[in-house]
Amino acid sequence: MAASPHSPNSTFRRLRGQHSPAEFAALVRRAAKEIGETVSCDARYIGRVESGEIRCPNYAYERVFLHMFPGRTLADLGFSPREAVRGRSALRDPSARSPHPSPSSSPSRSKESDVLRRAFMAGGSATVAAATLSLTLLGDTRRLPSRAGESEAAAVEDAVRQIRLLDDRHGADALYRRAAGPLRAAYALLDAGASRQSTEDRLHAGAGELAVSVGWLAHDSGRFDDARSHYAEALATARVSGDAALEAHAFSNMAFLARDRGRSREAVRAAQAGRRAARSLGSPRLLSLLALREAGGWAGLADRKACEEALTRAHTEFSRGAAGADPEWMSFFGEAELESLEARCWATLGEHARAARHARRAADLQDPHFARNVALYTAELAGDLAHAGAPDEAAWAGGRVLDLLAEVQSTRVRSLLSETARTLIPHQRSPRVGAFLTRHAAV
Repeated sequence: MAASPHSPNSTFRRLRGQHSPAEFAALVRRAAKEIGETVSCDARYIGRVESGEIRCPNYAYERVFLHMFPGRTLADLGFSPREAVRGRSALRDPSARSPHPSPSSSPSRSKESDVLRRAFMAGGSATVAAATLSLTLLGDTRRLPSRAGESEAAAVEDAVRQIRLLDDRHGADALYRRAAGPLRAAYALLDAGASRQSTEDRLHAGAGELAVSVGWLAHDSGRFDDARSHYAEALATARVSGDAALEAHAFSNMAFLARDRGRSREAVRAAQAGRRAARSLGSPRLLSLLALREAGGWAGLADRKACEEALTRAHTEFSRGAAGADPEWMSFFGEAELESLEARCWATLGEHARAARHARRAADLQDPHFARNVALYTAELAGDLAHAGAPDEAAWAGGRVLDLLAEVQSTRVRSLLSETARTLIPHQRSPRVGAFLTRHAAV
């Protein structure tokens, strides 16, 4: 039976089975890849479906879901007929209608926002440019609604998901400049205010998450000062709105950035602040990630004991498994990321052979969907092998990274590979090392 606007989609929830929302979202993305579709599915999207907020999926999701559950119709999956949900008014809660509709609820505004959301969900770097233009236009004071509505909040949320999806596949370099426009527009919408408190809350969370995402794009592309500014903006938004989840996310990324900049004490403090913010959220995986951020800081301070204690906490929390309260942005955080972050700790402490074992597991375990992370983990492996006295193996791993750079654009990955190349120069008489160095120089 199809779900009503106010009824949970219990049919879809049963189909998810024992998988967590994040795990099921990963299965959806994998199924999409199998049929050549592009969807930015995450735990939040699955939650929106199961709550009944999404009464009928768009055509891309429809094809993916029918591929996952052959022989079933949308109705069999608990969705309403498409013709029953056309138009923004069909999605609006009749009990919440105002006798004085906001400008954002006008037909022209609804159509513009629908076009904007479809642009974000379509995928591809050209789409990012188009989506950026659309949100920038919304941020123009001549076009800004006096009150933001649900469609504007949804557009900001979709921007976050699409940017994360493209970053996972292609890296940050090509995205950073284009993503600045949506961020400015999101905060302009936030400044304009919203017609409902629930919309205001969504805008705060969406703008803050977008600031973290754009900060990460700056971080990964080597623009550390820009990254610090965006992370601070996200933290301020979290503090203003009392959003503990956003605060924990901002502190996690601030700790990561501090580690990369060699500010180890700052990394420890930021990770510990994130842990305090995350205590009440019910997400062991988030606590695990924050413990790993802290471990990285302790490693930078050469405090092996504190580092090992933090690593133990990270493994303990991770072993508790996924939870419904896991933030949607943590879809990247699985066993592969845990292995990678532990590898960085051992490398910082000078134990490169041990680091290489963890980095190899990270590369082997990583879902190919996260192409940027596959390249990153393999580049880290190459560096660890080079420092551990295994130049031929390092050259082999470096060659794999060069293959991936055709798809991934990441200053961070290229910098790691350049450092490995410099380390291998004394071994250039080895045929394998020589071939890698020649190819690296050409690239």
